Amino acid sequence: MWHTRLMSTERWAIHMHKEYFKFSCAHFLIFPDGSKERLHGHNYHVDAEIEGQLTDKGIVIDFILVKPVIRELCDWLDEHWLLPGEHPDLEINERDDGHTEVRYRECQYLAPTDEVIVLPINNSSAENLATWIGRELVRRIAERFGRTQIQKLKLAVSETSGQWGVYHFSDSDAD
Repeated sequence: MWHTRLMSTERWAIHMHKEYFKFSCAHFLIFPDGSKERLHGHNYHVDAEIEGQLTDKGIVIDFILVKPVIRELCDWLDEHWLLPGEHPDLEINERDDGHTEVRYRECQYLAPTDEVIVLPINNSSAENLATWIGRELVRRIAERFGRTQIQKLKLAVSETSGQWGVYHFSDSDAD
């Protein structure tokens, strides 16, 4: 019995799916053929799972440390138009009059700059949003709390019920 236990792999994680891990945003997706969706919005939800070794206190990472960081990210994105700042064919110009001009092919938009967030992504897909939020979550946790027990992160963003973009992070030092 003990020998079997030594040969097995044990893993621990915390999983967070809170009602307040949500944000509402406008966006449009640009497809590989160059066509795009109409400007529209979603009520996004975030789901996160952090895997790591148990501390001597019997936890991976304290929920109390992580939940406010996820909520902060959701609150920051909430009620904005999300733009992919790294899309090669999308032109984004912040004007001096407090507005941002957005052009994609024959489409032209003008919005108050404080209602627009330009993210370092190449398209505003659920997968890219999950990637940006996941990377930002790992960065902020490390910045605020130093080295943690985080070995892996799975972060998912849904744009509608049953549809998730998922990002996986693995700490190379932990593998």
